[in-house]
Amino acid sequence: MVGLIIIGDEILSGRRQDKHLVKAIELLDERGMALQWVRYVGDDPERITADVRYALDSGDVVFSFGGIGATPDDHTRACAARALGGGLSLHPEARDLILARSQEVAQQEGKPFDPSGPDTLRRLQMGCFPEGAVIIPNPYNRIPGFSLNGRVHFLPGFPVMAWPMMAWVLDQWHADLHGQSRLTEQAVIVHGQMEATLTPLMEDIEARFAPVKVFSLPSVDHPVHGRHIELGVKGRPGAVAAAFDALLEGLNLLGASLGPTSVR
Repeated sequence: MVGLIIIGDEILSGRRQDKHLVKAIELLDERGMALQWVRYVGDDPERITADVRYALDSGDVVFSFGGIGATPDDHTRACAARALGGGLSLHPEARDLILARSQEVAQQEGKPFDPSGPDTLRRLQMGCFPEGAVIIPNPYNRIPGFSLNGRVHFLPGFPVMAWPMMAWVLDQWHADLHGQSRLTEQAVIVHGQMEATLTPLMEDIEARFAPVKVFSLPSVDHPVHGRHIELGVKGRPGAVAAAFDALLEGLNLLGASLGPTSVR
């Protein structure tokens, strides 16, 4: 399974809108993978530590977005170390990348490069990772993310950095999972029915065609279909077609008024 941890007080307060969830679903779908869970957490070290510990224990592939900088509200690196029961140390490869980036910045600004200067030392903090961490390359500014246990991956909060880094991880380290979670959905618009009336049919379809799942999405003010229910099935492509045929048959027996169908 694949999960996400999205970190930041600014997300929970509404100061910034989360963009990672939608993009992560897109990146996974492009590779025939699916998202199973997501957790949002503010800049609270205890809660971040608990969520990282859950990720490490879950056995899932998990992407954590945010909190790996070097400002006082960036707690993720320390929380990851705490979740492992250890501390932080400067990763040698991260050190080289950050020093090279710092030298580039100094040259661009026309300033002398001081490898022991306060700005450089602050940047180097972003290369302090838990023991055993493997770096994730950052194509935007070379300041890396990191990975633990080959499954839990820590990325910056900036989309311009995080999204290509997630794509790289999926292609380089999890190519064996591509295509394993590809699902198909077939649905139909149902008019003039209550969900309570349709529930026995939904339960019957799930029992007969497991592990296919039935979904029901009611709407009261759709601009085209008005009050209706979008009723459908989702699962592996080979199993969905038969389940959807049975769903349509059941709806016809109920005398339901049906609108257009869709496939996703």
